[in-house]
Amino acid sequence: MPSRARSRRRPRTPGDTRYTIVFFHAHPDDEALLTGGTMARLSTEGHRVVLVTATAGEKGLASAELTTSTALGDVRLAELHASARALGCARTVVLGYADSGSATGRGPSIGGCFAGMSVEVAAEPLAEVLREEAADVLTTYDRAGGYGHPDHVQVHLVGARAAEMAGTAVLLEATIDRHLLQRALSFGRWFAPRTADFDPSRFDSLYSARAEITHRVDVSGYLDQKRAAMSAHRSQSTADAAAERGLAWMLRLPKPLYRLVFGREWFIERGRPPQDRPLDDILDSLREESDG
Repeated sequence: MPSRARSRRRPRTPGDTRYTIVFFHAHPDDEALLTGGTMARLSTEGHRVVLVTATAGEKGLASAELTTSTALGDVRLAELHASARALGCARTVVLGYADSGSATGRGPSIGGCFAGMSVEVAAEPLAEVLREEAADVLTTYDRAGGYGHPDHVQVHLVGARAAEMAGTAVLLEATIDRHLLQRALSFGRWFAPRTADFDPSRFDSLYSARAEITHRVDVSGYLDQKRAAMSAHRSQSTADAAAERGLAWMLRLPKPLYRLVFGREWFIERGRPPQDRPLDDILDSLREESDG
């Protein structure tokens, strides 16, 4: 196995507090839903935000009418770049692995797709991006892969290996507070889509327990950017796609309710013990190191 590379941290002058953060996601739209507010906050604060997506999401759900003349993967890549612009990304990289389809088994067999690849092989292109960027931080997903999609579980595994290969200093796993999510779904049962996807009991072992979370990031000041990024993924909020994914109803939420639902984002930092009060800044470990 490749040896652990030394981190090629960018030389800093006194007072230079700019960092490079790479966000690794499975499909277009994942970046907007799970980490869009944090990405917008970091880019607004002057940091370099790089978005890496494993697949083009070509096996995602979408209206047949929308994709009659254009391959869905091409549509979703265009949407991805529009979302990245809304969030202030400095660079967007698509690794080009095959989408494994939805968690319900649509699409080709897992063996021929991103989720079925060797972690070692799949990690090298991401590690190369980390090296090129001299990345200070990499974000992936929690060990459940969020809601359990096989591509999301693979992001968790591949991201951890790539960070090790590149020597990236800080690894954070994007997640959601499971308790709050289940409460929100119970509260919103009268207006959320009435499908199994929105049954609170479905999340009993998905995402993360509150006690595991190290960072609860306030992104309430960046919801215009997050909403614009979500809106960019039109293919995932139309017709039959909307019925299953729920992106359409999320975008229809009134501003006060949207702020309540999407005003915070959650992370677990590898190697940092959780505290009673989660941290608000995913760069705290780097700043602590700099102050030391």
